[in-house]
Amino acid sequence: MANKTRIKDIAMACGVSIAAVSRALKGQPGLSEETRQRILAIAESEGYDFGRLRSGRIKRLLFLLHREHNIASALPFYSSVMLGVADACRENDIAMSFLPIGPEDSLAELINLHQPDALIAAGYLETETLVELRKLALPVTLVDLWAADFPCVNPDNFHGGFIATRHLLEQGRKRIAFLGHSQRHYSIRQRVEGYQQALFDAGLSLPAEYRVEAPPVKDIEQALVEGMDKLLALPQPPDAIFAYNDIAALVAMRVCARKGINVPQDIAIVGFDDIDAAAWAHPALTTVAVDKRELGRDAFRLLLSEQHERNLLLPVRLVIRESSLSATAHSQLHPTR
Repeated sequence: MANKTRIKDIAMACGVSIAAVSRALKGQPGLSEETRQRILAIAESEGYDFGRLRSGRIKRLLFLLHREHNIASALPFYSSVMLGVADACRENDIAMSFLPIGPEDSLAELINLHQPDALIAAGYLETETLVELRKLALPVTLVDLWAADFPCVNPDNFHGGFIATRHLLEQGRKRIAFLGHSQRHYSIRQRVEGYQQALFDAGLSLPAEYRVEAPPVKDIEQALVEGMDKLLALPQPPDAIFAYNDIAALVAMRVCARKGINVPQDIAIVGFDDIDAAAWAHPALTTVAVDKRELGRDAFRLLLSEQHERNLLLPVRLVIRESSLSATAHSQLHPTR
């Protein structure tokens, strides 16, 4: 029968942290020699399988995702990223597992249950969680997130926000609102900055009321509905919406339909991510396309890279569909019979 002694068991027997045991077993710095030898001796007496130490060979990878990224608003994006990672793992004979996490979790213990050799963490994570990840003595790559001291891979969010807003300006729109979520998330901050840069370059200055940020709540879709209601109630409501992602854009379209506001004749709408539902919408949604599977594969490549690249940007592109067309372009597509 295979030995089941875990790093957690050794840590308890030694009275040290899981991270300290991991450092000792892998010969990494950060421990006194006395502590290292004591950990190794106890590991041996407990029957730990030292064959797990693979001299850098990754056999198990753990994909981490914050519980905040719930099914309705995030998994259409992150499931594709995770599939890209899974593709790369399969090609390299690496087993991948998945762990949803939150700030209240005992992170080191949960991760140790999977016995990974490396981690890929996707999307928003609290500072406290990133601090815990730094302590784990495991290779970590962040995807759709940036933080100092970590290799990171992201879509070019700034450029995406810029080209989405520039497109709306080119359609003759002047009151372009931003419908967003909490800017705690790096990607959203970058999209806002791209949006603002395009407005600045066009010489437009819009009141702060044209930028709505839905609070970080569990029912994000209801918060977006309320944000959209607020925008449409302005004395001069927007004639265009740049939404932080496609789910938010689709919510905006539903609100407009409920109020009898025509898209794109009365208000143009652009999203971000190009999830499958964007093309199925009526009207079909203009969006900034991200190659989500490639994003996952890039995160895997960065994890294994010996070039020590720290911040990869994946190019994005604008996919123009009916939801953002000018009145002229829309009438050309749908001439009066």
